[in-house]
Amino acid sequence: MSGLIGKKIGMTSIYDASGKNIPCTVIEAGPCVITQVRTIENDGYEAIQLSYDEKKEKHTTKALQKHFEKAGTTPKKISYEFSRFDAEHRKKFGEVIGVDVFEEGEFIDVVGTSKGKGFQGVVKRHGFAGVGDATHGQHNRLRAPGSVGASSWPSRVFKGMRMAGRMGGDRVKMINLQIIKIFPEKNLIVVKGSVPGASGSYLILERWN
Repeated sequence: MSGLIGKKIGMTSIYDASGKNIPCTVIEAGPCVITQVRTIENDGYEAIQLSYDEKKEKHTTKALQKHFEKAGTTPKKISYEFSRFDAEHRKKFGEVIGVDVFEEGEFIDVVGTSKGKGFQGVVKRHGFAGVGDATHGQHNRLRAPGSVGASSWPSRVFKGMRMAGRMGGDRVKMINLQIIKIFPEKNLIVVKGSVPGASGSYLILERWN
């Protein structure tokens, strides 16, 4: 299988064999259930749908309840399709997949939604430096954006101008993160470095090669 759905637990650090302290992220990956198998004959493309995390039946629509019943499982909160998978998983409709699809030392991509920062100015959002030491009468200009365009031409602000606005809450992919440790009995994966999102947010784990 090329990936799993998981949940960010939090960050910690691990000492390697040389005594170096490595910052890591702990991810609960799976167990995921194969709830649909897409085929070229029926759907026009090939993919496998995985579903993860328990959901109350009263909060699930009737259509989704029947969808999960076909796979012989309870309603799930999140589903995601993986287009790259092993041929053996094509016949495993309704089966459970865990962290054993990954190995310690391999590299994966992690996709998540970054933390929302709300409406932010140009210094926080785009890294503007401001006026600096604020000499020569620069009153209340420390974090100002400066000029945004010309006058009579073009008489408008060009698209893409870096200005204040909503920041965060974007889909972010962190690539080439190494798996440091796997705890199969607890469905936990420890990856090197940070991943997008707050603790408790959902993540997509995919092999990068």
